Amino acid sequence: MKKVLIIDDEEKLRNLLTKIISYEGFEVFQAGDCKSAIAKMEKLDIDVVLCDVKLPDGNGVELSAQLKTKYPLTEIILLTAYGNIPDSVKAIKNGAFDYITKGDDNNKIIPLLFRAIEKADLAKRVHHLEKQLLHKYAFDNVLGKSKAIQNAIELAKKVAVIDTTVLITGETGTGKEVFAQSIHQESTRKNKNFVAINCAAFSKDLLESELFGHKAGAFSGATKDHKGLFEEANNGTIFLDEIGELAHDLQSKLLRVIETGEFYKVGDSKLTKVDVRLITATNRDLLKEVGDGNFREDLFYRISVFQIKLPSLRERVVDIEPLAIHFMQVFSTKINKKINRISADCIQCLNQHDWKGNIRELKNIMERCVILAPGNEITVDLLPADIQKSHFSNSIDEKISPFDLSVTEKNHIRKVLNYTNGNKTKAAELLGIALTTLYRKLSTYHLD
Repeated sequence: MKKVLIIDDEEKLRNLLTKIISYEGFEVFQAGDCKSAIAKMEKLDIDVVLCDVKLPDGNGVELSAQLKTKYPLTEIILLTAYGNIPDSVKAIKNGAFDYITKGDDNNKIIPLLFRAIEKADLAKRVHHLEKQLLHKYAFDNVLGKSKAIQNAIELAKKVAVIDTTVLITGETGTGKEVFAQSIHQESTRKNKNFVAINCAAFSKDLLESELFGHKAGAFSGATKDHKGLFEEANNGTIFLDEIGELAHDLQSKLLRVIETGEFYKVGDSKLTKVDVRLITATNRDLLKEVGDGNFREDLFYRISVFQIKLPSLRERVVDIEPLAIHFMQVFSTKINKKINRISADCIQCLNQHDWKGNIRELKNIMERCVILAPGNEITVDLLPADIQKSHFSNSIDEKISPFDLSVTEKNHIRKVLNYTNGNKTKAAELLGIALTTLYRKLSTYHLD
């Protein structure tokens, strides 16, 4: 039930309004002065306030500003026996929903009240969605306790509050866009737009139009002006995924935007100016691309002021189980299935998989398992055949005679890699062998 607070020193009027408003299904509360009104606001989640301008201990116009500052989602309607333009202008500037004259406008109160409720409801829904978004992309919500992912989180937290360009590197499916979103949400631009685009998903000409916009008549089919993503992201953040796929002439145009904040729309002779924060990502070795002549060196150094490398899932094996459990819970809730555990054999199998698709691959597999699960547990037999086959081969290895040196060595290397969360340099140190020797053995035993 929606809550309305009436603030007026005339008790008879308060009672009359209470009776009228209650008939409409609202829960109504009363206050005779500013002090008691503030006390009521602190205890109750009020949706709309009806407030007299002249109160025994204060002015309703000033009180509305005070309440609006402390309770921005509450709408305020001011009432007065003597309407005047200066007060009404000041009331609206202070955030009041409306300002009406008592007596003459009594028939307007209920329709006005319903409109104020609609606005309050909308504001609360938006606020709730914003809170959900902040929670979704909060760094504390990034799953994983491995040293590799925690190091990446710490770097992202430090750069988030500094308005500089960021380059996020890592294999496909490691969560680069999630990190970009989180950096935006922790930055001073969090209340502005976050705009993302995958540069590999568009042809060169279409990508230029998407990024920078075009003027009507710029090309066949351009019947009207089109605002590009850089304009959409003005004062906010733009995220360019797979930046290594950008064509050379677009690289030049992007470099100009970074250096001057200016660009030409397709078919336009007038410069457009924007203020955006740029975050880019790639799964390529951009320095190698620079050496091969595929990527501009000057652009590379402009976008890589601050680099964050996201670890592959192979480098954070200890995080596979909590991630798998999280996805199990998400998808079982989504399709209303009561699945509450993953078998130990299944976890072992997941830990042994090489995860070329990283977190995205794990997420997809867990969704499949949840759909197929006949009971409340996810077991090995629900996993894709290739993962089961790999697990079966590893199990065979473990059953071979412990005196078989190659099998013993393979299992020992696997355990050490699990211990180091996939860190091969550290694993080589613990094993007491050269890094090149470790890589050769990984290839021999198909552990790479």
